[in-house]
Amino acid sequence: MADQAVIPASQHPSIPAQWLHPASCSDNRAHGSSMLLRHHAAALYGRLNSHRSSRTMIPMELLRVCARLAGINVGAPAHLAPSADFGLIGLAVMGQNLILNVADHGFTVCAYNRTTAKVDRFLENEAKGKSIVGAHSIQEFCAKLKRPRRIMLLVMAGKPVDDFIESLLPFLEKGDIIIDGGNSHFPDSNRRTQYLTGKGISFVGSGVSGGEEGARYGPSLMPGGNEEAWPHIKDIFQSISAKSDGEACCDWVGDEGAGHYVKMVHNGIEYGDMQLICEAYDILKRGLGLSSKEIGDVFAKWNTGVLDSFLIEITRDILYYNDNDGTPLVDKILDKAGQKGTGKWTAINALDLGMPVTLIGEAVFSRCLSALKDERGRACEILSGPTPKFEGDKQAFVDDLEQALYASKIISYAQGFMLIQNAAKEYKWKLNKPSIALMWRGGCIIRSVFLKDITNAYRNNPDLENLLFDDFFKKAINDAQNGWRNVISKTALWGIPAPAFSTALSFYDGYRSKNLPANLLQAQRDYFGAHTFRIKPENANETFPEGKDIHVNWTGRGGDVSASTYIA
Repeated sequence: MADQAVIPASQHPSIPAQWLHPASCSDNRAHGSSMLLRHHAAALYGRLNSHRSSRTMIPMELLRVCARLAGINVGAPAHLAPSADFGLIGLAVMGQNLILNVADHGFTVCAYNRTTAKVDRFLENEAKGKSIVGAHSIQEFCAKLKRPRRIMLLVMAGKPVDDFIESLLPFLEKGDIIIDGGNSHFPDSNRRTQYLTGKGISFVGSGVSGGEEGARYGPSLMPGGNEEAWPHIKDIFQSISAKSDGEACCDWVGDEGAGHYVKMVHNGIEYGDMQLICEAYDILKRGLGLSSKEIGDVFAKWNTGVLDSFLIEITRDILYYNDNDGTPLVDKILDKAGQKGTGKWTAINALDLGMPVTLIGEAVFSRCLSALKDERGRACEILSGPTPKFEGDKQAFVDDLEQALYASKIISYAQGFMLIQNAAKEYKWKLNKPSIALMWRGGCIIRSVFLKDITNAYRNNPDLENLLFDDFFKKAINDAQNGWRNVISKTALWGIPAPAFSTALSFYDGYRSKNLPANLLQAQRDYFGAHTFRIKPENANETFPEGKDIHVNWTGRGGDVSASTYIA
């Protein structure tokens, strides 16, 4: 290839002469427009830097001038030789802990926060002595990162993510990677993947679960998006993630927003697990009359068996915790549950896809009902119902309740995986199903020994239609049925609400029913709205042909009925 001429900055048409020596400019107007000049210089630096290659001869002098005006000290050796393997924006506790985790595993990290004083405090305290560097501007932050740049955002979901993406773009090159590790809604991750792909930037939307402690010592990570980014972030992600039986609780999930989708379903299942545990607590308290300490003992025992999990463990700890006066603190907490919306997202998406994810839906509605505290107080005085009175063997009932909780939990996960599988079809994602359960086995809120059995089920049969069809879970549900049904019948007789337990059993009975009363429902819809119905294949004939939409004049009088605008 012939040598290409390099144009000196002083002769370059893209840069005004006064830019070369801005300090000597005496024009007051130049001082007044310094911020605008800085902005344009940064944009030009980003464009020129992104086009630099062996075939594009961009003069280094020009880059340095633009960088100087933009506030980037590219003349310093540290900036000319980027040192950081990974960059993270957002220094709340989660961000700080994740940076420390990455640094502990032998990687150099660059930290940035919009409030730069926070960067300095972090470097002077928690990050002191570690392989962590800071940056006071987006430009400096990008300059300190090795190529391809691996940048993780841990900022508030929504507009802040888009704002940071836009501020990064002028300083990125083709092949760089932006990772959104916040609780973003998966449609936003779909949109960002498509947008950044068009700019040559890889986007990864990654679910991060495990809270502050998980971020510090090993979270569950669920990355999805541009798969070409995975080889560049795999070592870091799998190094810092939680481990279960020696395997990293992190693997590639799938396309576009699949990572955030799986995190959304994870959070929905978390809602379901928590609601089931709360109902079990209520049954033990109101139905059996046990104290918080006694209920804590029950959960402690359960945590040594099939229900061994993080949520059972912390429930035990909560029930054992006493206030300063020696009484259980949990008994003093106002019974109004909050929610951040991820469970609602799961329930809404299930409705959008027409999937009966009933347990997560009931868990969301139970939180809504709890929020009606004042109204419930009035209803308590007005509405009547039975008073719980237990008769019989308490230990036998506690054993039944354990089986009911286990069976209902299986239903919750079966519904969650049904939703994930149908989402993959709807959104045309290639999902790594066997690895999803593995990702949840450690480092996250729903981690449990139970997830090992789910991992095995999908490893043995990646095309498993439903978790309930796996031999292990089919037997587990069958063995738990008597206790499960006994508990739910007792709660109905006692007047103790158990919506999650009840909907789990109703789903199971509905799912195993060859025939449901939807035949009558279709007839009703056709009667008042001419919505038509289809005939059973075994009942098809000339009048009612198989596979055809049929409308009948049910009244036997009047003419044909046309479909109305009313849809039921």
